[in-house]
Amino acid sequence: MRHNFPFTALVGQEKMKTALILAVINPALGGVLIRGEKGTAKSTAVRAMAELLPEQEVIEGCRYGCGPENPERWCGDCVVRFGGSSLKDIPVKKRRRPLAELPIGATEDRLLGSLNLEKAMTEGESVFEPGILAQANRGILYVDEVNLLDDFLVDVLLDAAAMGRNFVEREGISVTHPALFTLIGTMNPEEGELRPQLLDRFGLCVEVKGLQDPLLRQNVIKERLEFEENPEAYVKRWEPGEKELGVKIEAAAARLPLTVLTDEALMEAVDIALKLGVDGHRGDLTVVKTALTLAAWEDKPLDKDLVMRAAELALPHRMRRRPFQDVDFNVLERLEEAVDEK
Repeated sequence: MRHNFPFTALVGQEKMKTALILAVINPALGGVLIRGEKGTAKSTAVRAMAELLPEQEVIEGCRYGCGPENPERWCGDCVVRFGGSSLKDIPVKKRRRPLAELPIGATEDRLLGSLNLEKAMTEGESVFEPGILAQANRGILYVDEVNLLDDFLVDVLLDAAAMGRNFVEREGISVTHPALFTLIGTMNPEEGELRPQLLDRFGLCVEVKGLQDPLLRQNVIKERLEFEENPEAYVKRWEPGEKELGVKIEAAAARLPLTVLTDEALMEAVDIALKLGVDGHRGDLTVVKTALTLAAWEDKPLDKDLVMRAAELALPHRMRRRPFQDVDFNVLERLEEAVDEK
């Protein structure tokens, strides 16, 4: 059995861990882009977070993991099988929220789904074989080295993320199914930047670097060596903390709809976006959503400090830049400069 490194055992990188937690609590944030040099636990953190995802109810036998509580988001198969049925008559089971990984060399068929050639040739039957977008429905779609993804696949991801559905028409097959997912991408900026159209689709963006504190770096090495020596025992030792964090995440998700947006917080979010020269309105909206999610996570009223912290996660990749200029993660510094200029 393959074991993932525990999320609670990760040393440092607090901003990255916070961003991942917020994205799980509130999928409406639009996912997370994690930028950083090699060996900074980007992929490890994403896979570790997947272990903390709460279970969800799915309709038994559904290939797309449709939830029984939202008939308007069902696939065509579920509509045919249970359209008009009472919720109590629909067979359900529980599963963990899925983590689907999109490899760099993935083909269009692998992502979208394709015709089952074996059945088509042996039985003369046109059967749709779901792809990665189907696996990711109501879960996480993880793309490592997202900046190296083929442009066409990027366009497909953008369409699916915007519509929440996947449309496939080929070889005499016409299929549509739900594709609601939280997009998480990791990348090394040294290998190339991300297309602006996809960059703006990520709700949050964080930068990770190698730890500079010698003691923290020693702890990273010690924890990793201990994990590699006996993964099963190591995971078991961290199990209580993992369960506790999972419970906190579920509690925060339950509090989120009850969290109140104040006029003061809304004005603060808009003011920050204007002072930083953020284009469009998606940045303002994401700051507000992130601040509300932070308030639910920390179980406290929304205030100016939370809005500022939300801006640090939601605006770095949206601030206006000159050609060939890197993403500026110094939101607080830029904001102080903007205030001083007025």
